[in-house]
Amino acid sequence: MSAKGNAADRIRVLVADDDPDLREALVHLVQEQPALDLVGAAADAQQAIALATQHRPEVALVDVQMPGGGGARVAREARFRAPDTKVIALSAYDDRDGVMGMLGAGVTGYISKHAAPQEIVTAIRRCANGEATLSREVTVSVIEEIAGRIRTRKRETDAFRQRTVAAGGILGGDGLRMALQPIVDLGDCHVEGVEALARFTIHPDWGPQQWFDEAEAVGLRAELEQAALAMALAEVERLPDGWFLSVNLSPDVAISDAAIRCLERPGVDRLVVEVTEHARVADYAELLRALADFRARGGKLAIDDAGAGFASLRHVLVLLPDVIKLDMSLTQGIDSDRNRRALASALVSFASETGATIIAEGIETEGELNTLRSLGVRHGQGFFLARPRMLPPGQDPAEAFREIPAAAAA
Repeated sequence: MSAKGNAADRIRVLVADDDPDLREALVHLVQEQPALDLVGAAADAQQAIALATQHRPEVALVDVQMPGGGGARVAREARFRAPDTKVIALSAYDDRDGVMGMLGAGVTGYISKHAAPQEIVTAIRRCANGEATLSREVTVSVIEEIAGRIRTRKRETDAFRQRTVAAGGILGGDGLRMALQPIVDLGDCHVEGVEALARFTIHPDWGPQQWFDEAEAVGLRAELEQAALAMALAEVERLPDGWFLSVNLSPDVAISDAAIRCLERPGVDRLVVEVTEHARVADYAELLRALADFRARGGKLAIDDAGAGFASLRHVLVLLPDVIKLDMSLTQGIDSDRNRRALASALVSFASETGATIIAEGIETEGELNTLRSLGVRHGQGFFLARPRMLPPGQDPAEAFREIPAAAAA
């Protein structure tokens, strides 16, 4: 170890590099500097950590790629075991990821192993004084990396802003419309109600689920559902007497103050709120409390997509819905699949025992319709009966959906 001058005035330095020739050269460089004092030399990360813990040097010259976890491990460990030690990373590589990784680990300086001796000495002095030091090669690499990240972040920010503007435009009424699909009595196929389905007439030409997913991505899912609910409820006024309106809500929105206020309107005995099977219910008791007044005044609760997964069974058992809607994955092909028939039959039996109404969704063929009738399903909707339609203002829904296929009504 060096014994030059007053030890209290010298900068205590640790050298750590697995290359013996370079380690020896760095040791010699430190030892010949009057202002520096070598406290030890290590060949791997573990040795470097032990020496840093023991001697608490002001500066540690650490190889990025050495065995035992590399310079990043030394830098992280030194922050806890020798918090006053400043770490200078040494690298022979133009490794941008390595540079950013070491800077992230907390190094104060980062210089090339090919740097001139005086540059290394200057870096040691600067770091001991708490000043960051990057060699020219490393500086260029860091600037390029940061610039690249800034460009990427700007693109992401611009894209997010555009998506938010688009979603916000929809919330303001730009591009959101309601389509109505009849729900019919499968006995004589007269229309008993309609389901309000959100449709979007704004670019890009996405389906409803994509737009709701997009709204969720920018934090506006609840607002979009509430806007769709308000627009759907406006359709009640033009429905014929005796028809009901079915609307979709996620559990999180159903318990919101905005949705509850919307459902406080007069004539809720004509409304059905559908909670999808696919949506997670965080608190069943809270959902029941939120809809208690609505149901007490005659509003009905439906479980949508029943049969599509396990969650629907729990929804049905806990929420005790007034309506159970068979998912189209259960309805489609039911005339040729005994497993689908067996599950549908079980749900029909359950509904009969609990007083719930079964509505089959996604009826697309005469065979499916006839099979559902034979199982005791009395209500349904689907393309075979009538497709959803966006009705112009003033059009009578009864007139719009007057033509139910003759085969369906037979």
